[in-house]
Parts: sequence; structure tokens; C-alpha cells
Amino acid sequence: MTSEKEKVKRETDRFSLHFLLFTRYGPLIGTDATFHKGVMKTAMLTTTNKQRLLTQLFALAKGGKGSEPEARPVLEQFVYAICREGATREQADRAFRNLREHFFDWNEVRVSSTRELAEAIDSLSDAEGRAQRLIDLLQEVFETTFSFDLEALHKMGMKQAAKRLARYQAANDYAVAWVVQQSLGGHAIPLDAPSLRVLRRLGLIENEQEDLEALRASLEHQIPKARGALFCDLVSALADEVCHEDEPQCQACHLAPHCPSAQEFKAAPVAGEFSSRQKPR
Repeated sequence: MTSEKEKVKRETDRFSLHFLLFTRYGPLIGTDATFHKGVMKTAMLTTTNKQRLLTQLFALAKGGKGSEPEARPVLEQFVYAICREGATREQADRAFRNLREHFFDWNEVRVSSTRELAEAIDSLSDAEGRAQRLIDLLQEVFETTFSFDLEALHKMGMKQAAKRLARYQAANDYAVAWVVQQSLGGHAIPLDAPSLRVLRRLGLIENEQEDLEALRASLEHQIPKARGALFCDLVSALADEVCHEDEPQCQACHLAPHCPSAQEFKAAPVAGEFSSRQKPR
């Protein structure tokens, strides 16, 4: 009987062969493009191909994409994470700056209405939902610490600090991973919907895998800790500039020659798979 390990190896070899033939000769006869939540299903890249693709991704930083993140206290990184999820760094920076400039301090933010906060961060999607999360976070921090200071988390172990962060009502996987990466010095890759879309299309993570913790663990094995923040910025920029959910602009993407999905889109466009997007005039 064939062992499970042999089955896995056989399947891996089959995908590797398919990808090799595909990159050299184009799509194989009888190969259909299928989609998973708007992402074309492609064979997972081999470890070597993943590293080659990551090298090309980090090379984009030389073109001006990505820069050193700004150091902030833990609470402010938490607030920033709520702004940053599903947004570009520029959009999040603008929203965070408006919060600091339009309100006297975090206590004034806490006692403001969701409408007032939403107006200050209206450059972000779902501004009212984010505004409510900000109020919930600041209210809970104030009730538990009688201040707006979470620096005590630095004295805890990384896992304990992450668990403490996750207890806040406004927390989610992205926010916790962001604070761990940006403030607590841990190795964590925050993943939002645009990032997941890009990484699935690139073949760096599995299409069918929905467990965010498992996906982050996989990426954290591939991405050095020192480059985690840069990786997040570069992927976020790709999602905003070219790897759109509808009608991705593969021809304008520097990673297209190394991206399985870009090759599929180019060789076998599927009519009707994407909803209409207004093209810029």
C-alpha cells in the first residue's frame, strides 16, 4: 500500500512538473482556470520558486516602495492597526494623523461620537465601523488600566502579551499580529483581505487554507523577522496598485513573469469571472 508520505511526494512532484512545463510552454491543453473567492487556483510554488519570488518582491523596495515603519507606543500601534487593516500605509497615516490633530487626546477620542470619528478617518473604508472599534478599544483600555497606556505588555512574554491583546473587544488577528510585529518585537505577519488576495495569486499560500494562524505560521517560516514589516508594506502596495480584486493589472506588475496567476490570466482569460471595474480615463 502507498504510504501517506509517498502520496504527498507524488502530488508535490506532479504540481512541480506542471508549473515547470507551464512556465516554459504556457498552459497545458485541457487546463482550466478556476477561482477561489476571486483568486485563480494555481499550484503551490516549490520552496525554490517561492524564494525566487520573494527576492523579486523585496527588490521592489529599491524602487522606493516600503520604508522604515514609525515607532509608536503599544496603544497607538493598536489604534493604527485598526486604521491600517485593508488600507494602504498612506491612507492609514492620513487617518491616524487626523485623529491626533482633530482631537486633544485619546480620552477625547473615547468620548466622541462614531460620526465625529468617522469624519476624521473618512479616507478609510467602513469608517463608521472602524470608529466604533476605536471607541470600544479606548473605553476598554481606560476601564481596565485607568489610563491610555499599554506599555506594561513589554514586560510580559510574547505569547502572554499576544493573548492579553486578543482579549480586547476591538482586537482581531490582524491587529494583534500588527502590534506584536511593530511594538513588541515579535515575528508576526499581519494578514488582511488585500494581502491574502495577493499572496494566493502569487502562490505563496494555499488557496483553500482559511486558518489565519496557519497561514501566518507558513509565511513566518519564509520571511525573515527583520523584513516582516517591509514585506507587509510591499504586498499592501501591490494589492492597491495592480493586484485588484476585479481586473488585476498584471501587465503593469513587476512580479508578473514570476506569478502563476499572471501567466494564467494572460494565457487563458476567462470572460465573466471578474465584475466590471471602471477603468481610469
